[in-house]
Amino acid sequence: MASAGIATGTEIGSRLMDDGRTIMQIAAATSDTTLLRQIVDANFAPDAAMVTIRDYAPLRLFVSDMDSTMIEQECIDELADFAGVKDKVADITERTMQGELDFEASLRERVALLAGLEESVIEECLANRIHPTSGARTLVQTLKAAGCHCVLVTGGFHHFADSVAAQLGFDHVVANRLQIADGKLTGKLDGPIADGATKRSVLETERKAFASGTVLATGDGANDIPMLSAADFSFAYKAKPAARSAASGFIDRGDLTAILQLLDIPQSDWAQ
Repeated sequence: MASAGIATGTEIGSRLMDDGRTIMQIAAATSDTTLLRQIVDANFAPDAAMVTIRDYAPLRLFVSDMDSTMIEQECIDELADFAGVKDKVADITERTMQGELDFEASLRERVALLAGLEESVIEECLANRIHPTSGARTLVQTLKAAGCHCVLVTGGFHHFADSVAAQLGFDHVVANRLQIADGKLTGKLDGPIADGATKRSVLETERKAFASGTVLATGDGANDIPMLSAADFSFAYKAKPAARSAASGFIDRGDLTAILQLLDIPQSDWAQ
């Protein structure tokens, strides 16, 4: 392994799953895992992988993004469709998640384009457009059964996140709030902005409730990087390149139960 650029002492395990996916678990011999990740991508290209430098303690905290992670959609893009501006909003969202645009500025710009939209559209959008990602409920419920406190923290909106959290089983929600007056969206936000710094802050604050144990996080976009970097183990789910590089693990193909597989939680222990 060392001759291929992998340090002596590094342990690599690879498994072929029943659905044909390959997952890899790599216990690195050095704290510098950048080169190791590059070698894994170039030579193995697994569907999911996790690179660690230590064994993990009992699971205590799981913090997750919502849009394009716990749900398949970007809520603001779907709302924008009702306002006739989906293409414009979706383009801004994509550039923001790639890290090309400032999150707060781009969020305010996108929300402004929703001004005048009827409040009732939110419920219609939630009922007809928003769908949990495959494996999301199993992941959350299994982690809770293993002793994890589960927090959903999103740059999206409480109007969606509260319902998604209840459906999946999260214990707590942090999100932004659309301002509504006279039954219509004003194009503004109420309260402080939940952004990437907020996600990290929430993780660090929640971590203090536990004397020890492992903190997990998952997300897909540039605004998730502070949270992914702060967790003990983090998983980039079908993520943008910058977020994928920041996480200790990734899932490129397959559903969210791949996280359980990477954590070696046997399927017999998965919540149904």
